Formats: sequence, structure tokens, C-alpha cells
Amino acid sequence: MTMKIHNIEIEIIKKKIKNLHLSVLPPNGAVRISAPLSVSDESIRLFAASKISWIRAQQSKFARQLRHSEREFVSGETIYIWGRQYYLQVEYSNKSNNFRLDGERAILTVRKESTAKQRENYVNEVLRKYLKDEINRLLPVWEQKTGLQCKRWLVKYMKTRWGTYSETTGTVSFNLQLAHKPVECLEYIIVHELGHITHRNHGKGFIAYMDAYLPYWRETKNKLNALTLDYMDE
Repeated sequence: MTMKIHNIEIEIIKKKIKNLHLSVLPPNGAVRISAPLSVSDESIRLFAASKISWIRAQQSKFARQLRHSEREFVSGETIYIWGRQYYLQVEYSNKSNNFRLDGERAILTVRKESTAKQRENYVNEVLRKYLKDEINRLLPVWEQKTGLQCKRWLVKYMKTRWGTYSETTGTVSFNLQLAHKPVECLEYIIVHELGHITHRNHGKGFIAYMDAYLPYWRETKNKLNALTLDYMDE
């Protein structure tokens, strides 16, 4: 369910927890409240209203973050892969699409008549493969270290979260945009989402878990949230 307070849309999730938890989520400041099953909607509304100033401050912080301009996927544009900047060089061929990295260049081969959307879709599929390969490398390492294992994982484009864990299905979802960020950011999300297998919220137990397995997680989290975001047609 959702409720609107002072023109702010808030997602409400009721589950088996003891306390109310308020989150303003990257990259665009979506607001979520997790609430115990027994808490009334009016109590949630009063809680949210008391936090409006803090919510607006967090949303302003996200709004100030840099975003890439809308891409047309033409030569001269830049693209970030694993945190490194590449200059796009578009070449044309009627045979097949291709994408490869060469020094500081990202060479995209496409049909000359292809649209910007078609080029974007192809590049995203390449990035999806890059990300999946890296997850396949890192996830088993951290599952062994933490003793926590998800039932399955997937990659999808998300506007509000870098990763999620579904308690219902045991699935970890990774944001496709992570392929643009340094690898340590992906590693942080892996450890973070595995932690939710045993810790439903971000309470003391979860923080102790993160401190134990990834002592520098706060620095990495700040780096991830401060990095330039993909253009989003909002």
C-alpha cells in the first residue's frame, strides 16, 4: 500500500517486525516505511509526518547527485564500466552487432539505421553479461565466507534500489546499473543482500554482520550513492 503525506508518496510494507523503519532509497529518493503488522495506518501516518523534514533533506541530497545526460549512443559519448570511463566509438556493419573495449574506447558496432533505443538495448545486454559473470565469480566467495546462501539471483533494471532480497522466494536481485560502478560496489551489495537472509532490517544485528564481514562497507556505500547515475526518464 501507499500513502501520500505533504505530496510525498510513501510505500508502506507491513511485516513481522517490532519497530517502524523509515528509508529514503537511492538513486531517486523513493520513500519506504516498514511497519509491524499490528501498527495502525494512522500511527504510520503520524510517524511519517514527524519525519517529513528529514525525508526532504535526504531527497534533496539524491537530487543533487550528478546524472549522465540522456544517451543517443553516438561516437564521442562516455560510458562507465566497472567505474572506468570509456569513450564510445560507433562503427557500422550489416553483419552483426558487437561491443568491445579497446584502451579508453568502447567500440560499438551496429547497423547504421539502428535507433538509439536499439543500441541502448544491445549495450545493456552486454552489460548484463558482464554483471552476471562478475556475480558468478563473487557470490560463491561471499556465500562461503558468510555461510549464507540465496536460492537464486537475477539481474534487472531498478530505479530505486541497488539490490533486493525476497524473503518469500529467497531471491537476490541486482540492479543492472551496478555494471557501471566499481566492482567493490557490487561486492558491497552482495554482502548486504546476503545479510538480509538472517537480518530482516538494518538494526544492530545487521550492522554487526556488515562490520564483521566488510569493515569498509560504510565508505563503499557512500561511494556508490555519490557516483553519477544513469539518465532516467522520470
